[in-house]
Amino acid sequence: MAASAATGINLVLGSLYAWSIIKSALETELGMDAASAAIPYTLECLVFALLMAPAGKFQDRFGPRAAASLGGLLFGSGFIVSSFCPSSANPLLVLLLGFGVLTGAGTALGYASTTPAAVKWFPPEKHGLVIGIVVGGVGMAAVYVAPLTEFLLNSESFGLQGTFRTLGIAFSVAIILFAQLLKNPPDKDAENRRATNSAFREKESRDNFCWKDMLKTPQFYLLWTMFFFGAGAGLMVISFAKSMAVGSIKEIGFALVIALSAGNAGGRVVSGLVSDKIGRIRAMLIVFVFQAATLAAMSALSSSPAAVMAGVVLVGFNYGSCLSLFPAITADYFGLKNLGANYGVLYTAWGVGAIFATVAGKIKVATGSYTPAMALAAVLCLVAAALSLLVKTPSAKSA
Repeated sequence: MAASAATGINLVLGSLYAWSIIKSALETELGMDAASAAIPYTLECLVFALLMAPAGKFQDRFGPRAAASLGGLLFGSGFIVSSFCPSSANPLLVLLLGFGVLTGAGTALGYASTTPAAVKWFPPEKHGLVIGIVVGGVGMAAVYVAPLTEFLLNSESFGLQGTFRTLGIAFSVAIILFAQLLKNPPDKDAENRRATNSAFREKESRDNFCWKDMLKTPQFYLLWTMFFFGAGAGLMVISFAKSMAVGSIKEIGFALVIALSAGNAGGRVVSGLVSDKIGRIRAMLIVFVFQAATLAAMSALSSSPAAVMAGVVLVGFNYGSCLSLFPAITADYFGLKNLGANYGVLYTAWGVGAIFATVAGKIKVATGSYTPAMALAAVLCLVAAALSLLVKTPSAKSA
């Protein structure tokens, strides 16, 4: 039940991918340039990532239900505040406060509550698959949110303002309802052993790193850098997916967002399952090399509708794989007890990686094309692949 609720919450949180559709409306209706229209999304990602660690600690202390409920309230409120941007003298400021800050904070609390609550119900040999399914909900969101957002924006009854407001109310209600089904599993056996067995307490202390101990390991910094490059490459393409529509898919640009979403969700599940079999690091190496090759091919074939569509699916697949592999390896390396806080700290890499969305916008303004941005992302993925060869399992910390 908890795993299903966690997947449902992520299916709503993944509505962030609506930004690729909304971004186009901001450019056409409010006259924003590509770089300015990308800033609220970049800020949302930064706030999301920077608050993941405190949100994880909040979840670890007060439980997933409380964290997700508060997250749902903030997440929807951000959309509602953003609905005032068309009538504001400074629409960008409204979007920064609403979508950037409030929605970002809500995403952190919601996302931090899902994976830890779900994975604790399953044995270690299934952690990759379970995490892949749970976070796969985020990837699948664009399948419904892209056409829904497109429909609302094009409707005379809604428009930009009504779209923000309608989505905000619906998202808040859905997340808060799902949150009531989240709970951690009972662990009475472990509690009994902890109370009576000093050897068990010592082993638990060694196997479960707190975030401060995690920061003392070289593994954390290697993983952080790899996550930064891998997530940044995916976020860059997500930020301008609809704008890549050419030829026969130009009139249905939201189809690219759906294609990216489908690849994203598939990558999370498949990579989680495969990493349970071959190991997390080996799976990461494959993903990074595959992503670099995909981006390089897309930069060379950006005028072909078929190549663009296939490339977007593959970019989404590889990006989604990162969002499955990194929480799984955090649990493997640093334990389950503090997973919420530990993954929250590592997740700051994803937030900083969001700067590539703004970088891509600036490159587009300067060159008239997103092709150089994709070439840059390919190089970063190759660096991440090389770094993966240096990662070793950390030694157990001192009790």
